Amino acid sequence: MNEEPLVINSIEGPIAILTLNRPQALNALSPALIDDLIRHLEACDADENIRVIIITGAGRAFAAGADIKAMANATPIDMLTSGMIARWARIAAVRKPVIAAVNGYALGGGCELAMMCDIILASETAQFGQPEINLGIIPGAGGTQRLTRALGPYRAMELVLTGATISAQEAMAHGLVNRVCPPESLLDEARRIAQTIAAKPPLAVQLAKEAVRAAAETTVREGLAIELRNFYLLFASADQKEGMQAFIEKRPPQFSGR
Repeated sequence: MNEEPLVINSIEGPIAILTLNRPQALNALSPALIDDLIRHLEACDADENIRVIIITGAGRAFAAGADIKAMANATPIDMLTSGMIARWARIAAVRKPVIAAVNGYALGGGCELAMMCDIILASETAQFGQPEINLGIIPGAGGTQRLTRALGPYRAMELVLTGATISAQEAMAHGLVNRVCPPESLLDEARRIAQTIAAKPPLAVQLAKEAVRAAAETTVREGLAIELRNFYLLFASADQKEGMQAFIEKRPPQFSGR
């Protein structure tokens, strides 16, 4: 009998929906699940027909953290040589826009995974947090860095040191979440935003993503240099010529991704 896939990949036109599929374990991020997620993300990134990726979770959680059983008896050398955390950089390296549709718990590694995405939508029942302190460790996949950039140092410090969780509404009020949706409309809202983005010129979308990411990861001077480089570069694209000509001619543009 075939086992259920750890990640379900559903293609809907230009949109790929990747569903974390360990609902019995609240989609705990085992090494095998992360490997499968990376494989699907990189395949979608390389597929010219896919323009936007949505990540969500099966059941009542987005992802309730890392698989603790896989780490409980590890040594520092085990963690270093396994690449268990280092491989997560490949998730953040995806060039296409990634939307997190957080349908429940996003704790520990689950919160870190959501923060690696470009847009975060949350169900009214979602909970966010970095409870690693309760296990004698700290976040290791970007939690201390991305949470601080999203919430500010004082709010992030409180969450990391206490291990507390915040609701979807609190997360949105503090800038971690783009919007909060009823559970039954979460994926539809993610699809709506994805369709809007998918209709834009793909090269401009990818270079805009790179420039916005640079704002959080570099100095202003370095970020401005990346923005200007990408701005100039797009004038070599057919989509720039088409977009501006369509504007002049007062007609809808037909973007080709070239």
